[in-house]
Amino acid sequence: MLGISFDSETENAMFAEKFDFPYRLLCDTDKSVGLAYGAADNADAGYPARITYVIGPDGKIAQAIDTEDPGGQADAILASL
Repeated sequence: MLGISFDSETENAMFAEKFDFPYRLLCDTDKSVGLAYGAADNADAGYPARITYVIGPDGKIAQAIDTEDPGGQADAILASL
């Protein structure tokens, strides 16, 4: 599992430490990934939408799920597989 945010490496490290994040956070400071995956409408977006993408073995998006409950999202995805 990976997370991606528009924050800097330092901001992501502080966030991960504060919340004891169990997986890596990647930096998308130029917002190119957020724009490509539809998590941001434009490059001026302050924050990406909370969307969980399940990427299949073929590299294609198998599921795109609006993340309403970040704490329970993993369980919901595992139940749907």
